[in-house]
Amino acid sequence: MKLLIGIDWSQDHHDVCIMNEAGAVIVHFEISHSPEGFTKLEKNIDKLDVPPANCLVALETAHNLLIDFLWSRGYTVFIVAPSVTRSSRGRYGSSGAHTDADDAFLLADLLRTDRSRFAPWKPDGLLVTQMKAKLGLVDSLTKSITRHSNQLHALLLRYYPQVLEAFNDLQTQICLQFIIAYPTPYGAQAISFGQFDAFCCVQHYTHPKLIPELYARLSRPSLKPDPTIVLALQDEAGFLARLLLNLVQQKARTIREVNELLEKHPDAPIFDSLPGAGDLLAPKLLVMFGDHRDRFPSPKAIQSLAGTCPVTDQSGKRRRVYFRKACNRDHRNTAQQFAKSSTLQAEWAMTYFSQCLARGMSKSHAYRCLANRWLGIIWKLWQTGQVYDEAYHLQQINEHRRRRR
Repeated sequence: MKLLIGIDWSQDHHDVCIMNEAGAVIVHFEISHSPEGFTKLEKNIDKLDVPPANCLVALETAHNLLIDFLWSRGYTVFIVAPSVTRSSRGRYGSSGAHTDADDAFLLADLLRTDRSRFAPWKPDGLLVTQMKAKLGLVDSLTKSITRHSNQLHALLLRYYPQVLEAFNDLQTQICLQFIIAYPTPYGAQAISFGQFDAFCCVQHYTHPKLIPELYARLSRPSLKPDPTIVLALQDEAGFLARLLLNLVQQKARTIREVNELLEKHPDAPIFDSLPGAGDLLAPKLLVMFGDHRDRFPSPKAIQSLAGTCPVTDQSGKRRRVYFRKACNRDHRNTAQQFAKSSTLQAEWAMTYFSQCLARGMSKSHAYRCLANRWLGIIWKLWQTGQVYDEAYHLQQINEHRRRRR
């Protein structure tokens, strides 16, 4: 005997529906999101004398402590996308009305009628979990760096444009350290070449031949701001520079840590071999695929999740192909970024991208089509454990063309 358990998750409580394989509801109850609530769930299941291995549990999210509890106790867990739940409500009524209890029943019933559509959920290993968390931190730091860089750029444009003229990138250490050391245009005008050269040496500036040019840019005559504006803004500029420096350094450290974790993973050679993956996209792609080969039984599964393949709507003579909106947007961004990067190192990728543009596609659409091709290739490498071989891939392309003639 198997129990089908649907749990409608919320932040402070969960509705639980337990039914048998015939579709009859055995018990329906509510638990709190607490140790006491989890104990209540386990006691109610124990009363039915069914081992955890025969209890199939459906939830709408894997990002909570409840699923950690269920997995640790040996329950078979299925993750049902909220979009699937919403689209299935019409089976039980046409009004669209629903409650948390109704959704718990629906989740349990989906396991009874549509279990073949869902794969049991498995957590990734420690290395992938750590990489995923650190890559999330990198993305968060990147957004913060961009936001604060724009804020600092606006301030400097108002009272200290010499820095913007001298340094091409506000996010470099040399630029931020200069703003911290010389937060006003008066300090920049008073500094001698010897002092500036010594400052660059202290900051380990890696392009010493450019130091005279940087100094010349700083020394150029420029419009003089109102001294009251300088006094009002210099503290904020110094604060933002220190904040940005900390964020930039933390991002660099986190990326190094991610790559150290990547090199320990057994699939690292596969993703390191991809042209254009680099220090950031290689671990992002590995995290996208994860540890379990059965999670994506076909390339279409990962392509659909990443939103790189379109949706076809066909009925009779009507056929419409449109952009896939339901997907993991982080995965789609990673796939398209990799596709763009690959055009710089893989000749066939650049050729394919150019052909897409020639057919009238936008750049974003062309990169998405290329990403779709790449995900199919990576899936095959991932399933077989092989590394990417550009020569072999070009040979396969040529053979495919010959067969089509």
